Parts: sequence; structure tokens; C-alpha cells
Amino acid sequence: MTLTERLSLTHPLFQAPMAGIATPALAAAVSNAGALGGLGLGAAGAEGAARMIRDTQALTARPFNVNLFCHAPALRDPAREAAWIARSAPLFAEFGAHPPETLAEIYRSFRDDPAMLAVLLDLRPAVISFHFGLPTADQLAALRGTGAVLLASATDLPEARAIAAAGLDGIIAQGWQAGGHRGIFDPDGPDSRLTTEDLTRRIRAELSLPVVAAGGLMDGRDIARALSWGAEAAQLGTAFVACPESAADADYRARLAGGRTVMTRAISGRPARVLENRFTLWAGDQPQDATAPYPCAYDLGKALNAAARAQGETGFGAHWAGTGAARARALPAAELVAELAREAAA
Repeated sequence: MTLTERLSLTHPLFQAPMAGIATPALAAAVSNAGALGGLGLGAAGAEGAARMIRDTQALTARPFNVNLFCHAPALRDPAREAAWIARSAPLFAEFGAHPPETLAEIYRSFRDDPAMLAVLLDLRPAVISFHFGLPTADQLAALRGTGAVLLASATDLPEARAIAAAGLDGIIAQGWQAGGHRGIFDPDGPDSRLTTEDLTRRIRAELSLPVVAAGGLMDGRDIARALSWGAEAAQLGTAFVACPESAADADYRARLAGGRTVMTRAISGRPARVLENRFTLWAGDQPQDATAPYPCAYDLGKALNAAARAQGETGFGAHWAGTGAARARALPAAELVAELAREAAA
């Protein structure tokens, strides 16, 4: 039985669970339309995750995906963090503010979060996916007991092999074009930067697990192309940012039309593809290895964005977007799913 059959999906379409953007209303609307909605829980904490899952379950009886971060603990370097704070001081000063004196590790990895595991075991979402790595063997064993479909992101073949060896049900092939955080297991290691097509084809040529293609896919024609590469389904994230159900603010939505994206570590400390803005332009002039580690850099990035927004400047936000951003359509999620299905069939 395929993943789409197991989940009773009408459309081979997954909505990417972009943290901070994917809301219960968006996930439920996508699932109710016959595709797979998604929630990004990596920044939510156990209490917030439970609330989001319950809110989504109240809006749909159909399967949806919840996504967790499995990053390694930050390698703290006080000197490097102090230097990153000092570099940002002129930006804060522009908005009459001061950077934080120290940085906090604001997000907990699922690998070290028993409270989050308890939430999943209690609420039993139908699909659970992982980013930045894999859970522990004990966590995977516990989650298998819920009957959930378990997926993880891979950016290259070695990561895909690790996912297969861990016994998961499928692989999300995250190409270089994808918006949001790059799912690479080791952000300081080499990055093959494979396109979504190349990565999908390479994984399918070697491994038997189902593959979900992700990265730069925006319309039904892209979905059809992804299926032709051997993917069982396509995951679209940026395509849903403009939907009224997403949490994107007006400035974020307006920036989509420009469509220019960059891969940067400045916002969070990990590589992430975002719409070009004042923060990314500033970061382009900083040394490549200067950024504080994830998620400590995000502590500073959030403080800077808050200071800027308080003065009416919106160019320091985390505007996650893939390379096809300019093709986003401001349709209600259910209408967008239907349109994507029509385009894919045609």
C-alpha cells in the first residue's frame, strides 16, 4: 500500500509544515480538500504543540502531518556569540534598541524533549515528520506504536540511507530550491546542493522507500513533473504562504511577488532560504562563519525583528520562501488544492 493510499489522500499533494506560517486552519483546509495538511511544531514547545494539534483535530477528521526538529545541541562558543552580538549592535541602534547581552538556546530538539513525545503519544497525529535529523531509536519505537506514518527530510543520499536504515515509512527529498530551513543533518558539513529533481531521482534509483519531492514546486505542472521523477507525492510550502489561512503578515505576502530568495544563516544560525530583505543583505557582508549557532542566533534575530517592527521597519523578518515564490497565488487553501489537482491532471 502506498503512502497516499494509506492516508486516503485524493491528491498526491503535501502542504509543507512551515513553522510560524502553517496554522491549524490552513492544515485542516488542505486535508479537508483531499491533500495532506501540515503543522510545524519545532518552535511551538509541548504545550503549544498540543494546542495546535487539538485545534486542527477540531477542524478536520482527516490525516495531517506534524513536523518536529531533531537538531543536535548547539555548540556554544561565548566568543563567537559575543562577536555576533557586537556585529548586530549598529542595526539595533538604528531602531533605538540594544542587542541582547547573551543568547539563549530557545528551541529544544525533539530528541531531548520527553514532554513533546508525550503529546504525540497522547494525541496520535496520523503523520509525523522530522527535520534536521532523526529521533532516537526509543522515540521511533514509541511512535510506531501509535500507527503514525513516519517521515524525515533528506538533502542527500547518505541522509536518505540513514532514514531508510532507521525504518521510517518515507523520505522527503528536500532540494536546494526549497524554502525555509535546510534539513541537512550537519549544517557545518558539506552540502551537495542537489536540485529537487536530481535528489528525488537519486533516492528512487537506490532505495525502495516512498519519496515525497520538495523544493521549488508551485503549481500542478510541477507536481506532475515531480511524479515523473519517481516521487509518490509532492510537498509544496511557499505555494500556500499567500493563502488567507496562513499566518503570514501583509508585508510577507507583498514580498512574495518580488520572488528573489537567498540561502542564509543569519536569521537562525542554520541555512535557510528566505526572501531577500534588509537582514539578508546585511548578512551578505558578514564573514561566512561568523553567525552564532542555531537556535541561539534566532534569539538575536527575533529581538532585532521586534525592534525594527516597533519602528515600522519590516525588513528583518523570517520570510521563508522557495525559489518559485513569485508564482504564489492568494487563493483560499481548498481552492488552491483543487486548482493544483486540475493543473496536475492536465
